[in-house]
Amino acid sequence: MNRRDVLALLSTVLTGAQAPAFAQPLSVQSIAGVVSPDHPLQASWEVWKSQYLQPDGRVVDGYQDNASHSEGQGYGLALAAAFGDLPAFETIFRWSEDHLAIRPDALLAWRWFPDQTPSVPDTNNASDGDLFYAWALAAMAARHDRPDFAERALQIALDLVRLCVVPDPGAEGRFLFLPGAEGFKRDGSYIINPSYYMPRAMRELAVMTGVDALAQAADDSDLLFMAIAEAGMVPDWIEVGPSGWTPPPELFSSRSGYEAIRVPLYAVWSGLPAAPSVRRYIAAVSTSSADATGVVFDRETGEVLESSSHPGYRAIAALSVCAANRDVGAAMPAFSRDQPYYPATLHLMTLVIQSEKYPQCVPL
Repeated sequence: MNRRDVLALLSTVLTGAQAPAFAQPLSVQSIAGVVSPDHPLQASWEVWKSQYLQPDGRVVDGYQDNASHSEGQGYGLALAAAFGDLPAFETIFRWSEDHLAIRPDALLAWRWFPDQTPSVPDTNNASDGDLFYAWALAAMAARHDRPDFAERALQIALDLVRLCVVPDPGAEGRFLFLPGAEGFKRDGSYIINPSYYMPRAMRELAVMTGVDALAQAADDSDLLFMAIAEAGMVPDWIEVGPSGWTPPPELFSSRSGYEAIRVPLYAVWSGLPAAPSVRRYIAAVSTSSADATGVVFDRETGEVLESSSHPGYRAIAALSVCAANRDVGAAMPAFSRDQPYYPATLHLMTLVIQSEKYPQCVPL
């Protein structure tokens, strides 16, 4: 298939023409309810809710001026789905729809401030937040026979492709997933955040909604990240142009840091623990001590530039090592509320991943 044919197929999805009916094939293992009601992790979920989720459904990031963002709402929705918590799910969904679903398309504004007017000063979206949000909606729609969730997931999936999936200028027939609808296009190139890709979510959402371009973008990211890992760790940001990927413009981090740490986490969650990006991360984090885990690295050398004592980052490292090496038992710490929203949320995700996909990596 040549480039023109690929673009013609993509344009059909972009315009929403003949949008497929929502359906979940039996081959898709949904995230919804993967943690059983009697699982010990349910107690950690209750702690997470008490610490970071307000009664009205707003997920609060205390380190970011108590703001809420589509990432947090999407993460919260995905966790509520994983724990089978429909009441919490509906509360998070309703707050998000009331406060972030203010764009002319189906995507969410990326950030909301409690003490500013207007509360949403920038209505651009964040594609990772939209992705997790739609993935969780699609999963719970299938589990609870909720056509309202299904329709909303389909709308988001279609607009994610229409506004955030673009042809890769350096690889014919391949596509990129933009961080947002506005602000990431340059003359002939694009600014990309690798941690905004979550392959499992993209592939499952594609199957459940029929919006196949999301799965195509996920497949293409495997090749892109493999090429990056040949030269070092996957960084927070890159630029992709006609000659391939390069370091990003000066205002964007070229290190492998707090954002890029999600790349190995998502690879492990997607059943790809042997991915080169995971191997690079494992090699770099291997020098961490029991009290401080590497979180910011020199992309080329893997040298640790910054460490953190928050247990969420230690959990990611421990699960990555166990999953990649096929070990039995992982040095994952128990969930702790004594950490900010971001490492706490990644911590709980890591424990969910272990429970669902890597039972042999039981925390030691």
